[in-house]
Amino acid sequence: MTGDRDERHLASGLVMPEATGSRRMAWAALPREVTARIEQMLGSPVASASSQPGGFSEGLAARVNLANGKHAFIKAASSLVAPAVADFHRRETAVSQRLPAEAPTPRLLDAYDDGTWVVLAFEDIPGRLPAQPWQPDELDRVLAAVTDMTEALTPSPVDKAILSKPRLGGWLEVAADAAVRAKVGELSPWAARHLDDLVALEQNASLVGSTLLHGDLYPFNIMLTADRVFVVDWPHAWIGPRHCDAVTLLSSAWLSGVEPQPIAERHPLIRDLDPVRVNEVLALQAGFLLKVAAAAGPAADRNLVAMMTALGLASLRWLGQRM
Repeated sequence: MTGDRDERHLASGLVMPEATGSRRMAWAALPREVTARIEQMLGSPVASASSQPGGFSEGLAARVNLANGKHAFIKAASSLVAPAVADFHRRETAVSQRLPAEAPTPRLLDAYDDGTWVVLAFEDIPGRLPAQPWQPDELDRVLAAVTDMTEALTPSPVDKAILSKPRLGGWLEVAADAAVRAKVGELSPWAARHLDDLVALEQNASLVGSTLLHGDLYPFNIMLTADRVFVVDWPHAWIGPRHCDAVTLLSSAWLSGVEPQPIAERHPLIRDLDPVRVNEVLALQAGFLLKVAAAAGPAADRNLVAMMTALGLASLRWLGQRM
């Protein structure tokens, strides 16, 4: 199977959509009892707060400046307003509490859960998201950090019982749902023609491994400082093969016009793999992303749907080239 001309044309026009959801909460919208509890956690009143771009979850994501001169990054969500996000925050708390100091992640300062509001306070990272389109030096920095991260997180420091299932796969559901299948066919005629191949890759995929994986390693979950790379937002972590995060990150390079295959052939986590293992990850990623995007209803966050669609098509573009 080879990448077809129409799919090459489709993928060449893809760009990274705006990496910000449309439903973020402002600091001023938090109930006073919640802000008071945050100030108690941090040991100082909040002098100012600014909501942050990047990411898609509902709820609060804000940098706060404290009256004592310190800083923190706060995430908060209400189980009544955004129950899925609140559950993500609960899982991220459990994961973050167990990440080793050598992992390239912000330190969790404190957290609380009163049954309705879930709040996490992290050290504030004075950095920025990677430039998009990807700049070669920044992509190299991040890929090197991912390699180091797998060393720090193998074997997994977090027990599988508290982790989520990997957000991978969906071609079986696409094949079984005529409406979703038709929508996916509109997004990618190539996928419609090769649906049997994609289902087979999904069914035969091997995800055995002992590495704690981020599970959502795209540019909007990375922060760069002058000399460090930080990986943020860990609610979707899972345990599996050590190459998966690197493949995920590289698949997004297509949205910058960067061919991932030459980079993959040099990368220490990928270069010696059976090629089928990489193809499986790409198929599983695309299946999850395009299934969710195609099934999204009118109430879905359109920015999130656009991002999932673009990333899913980028994974397919690389897969078509490889196969």
